[in-house]
Amino acid sequence: MTKLRTLLAVLLVPLSAGLAQAKEWKEIRFGVFPDYPPFESVAADGSLKGFDIELGNALCAKLEVKCTWVTNDFDGLIPALRARKFDGIMSSMAVTPAREKQIDFSEKLFLSPTSVITRKDAGFGATPESLKDKQVGVLQGSIQEVYARAKLAPAGARIKAYQSMDQNYADLANGRLDAIVTDKLEAELNFLSQNKGQGFHSGPAILDPGLPSVIAIGLRKNDAELKALLNQGIAALHADGTYQAIERKYFGPQDIYNE
Repeated sequence: MTKLRTLLAVLLVPLSAGLAQAKEWKEIRFGVFPDYPPFESVAADGSLKGFDIELGNALCAKLEVKCTWVTNDFDGLIPALRARKFDGIMSSMAVTPAREKQIDFSEKLFLSPTSVITRKDAGFGATPESLKDKQVGVLQGSIQEVYARAKLAPAGARIKAYQSMDQNYADLANGRLDAIVTDKLEAELNFLSQNKGQGFHSGPAILDPGLPSVIAIGLRKNDAELKALLNQGIAALHADGTYQAIERKYFGPQDIYNE
């Protein structure tokens, strides 16, 4: 908490100047893959909803700019950002060394560890070491897919990538998959806590350099001004309690920023 207060103090000093500069930005376009509830998904009326969506809209409101959301497949978000189809990626994207070679990132939005999801009565444990000869699902284009192909496949796991987590969960439920390697928080909230997930459980967080848990906004490397403005906005959302209010709405008392 002390480190967070220090960060807020540093970032909020130039906040008024930053917000003035932000007025030069009439609009910020965020790229999003809307198939990852509770972070981002499509509501019944066709609008976007979720933690990232509300956080992004609050960030735009703080910076006094219009928020525009551009949907895109997850594995195409970075190429689309670099092609200037939008200004930032706000889609639960983890900060990795490989991605940092291509794009820049804002300050941290939240933490999101990875774990293995299996049936409770599976005859093997919910750990990476237990997945030899098992059919393992991952989200296409995710850090979990990169990790699974680099670490689990050489150890004997059979990896299958899907375009959505719903496809992963459906095949886990019908027995086509033995396990899923995915975001632990997303699985707990969107699958394990639902009726469809009652027969399944999550293993411990996987501690591996290939599975960083820091989530941030993806940005083009030459957009230093936008990065500074967004960082000031993120700090302001923490300072006035907006971040905490949105966090409580989706995750209750769970602290996803520090855990």
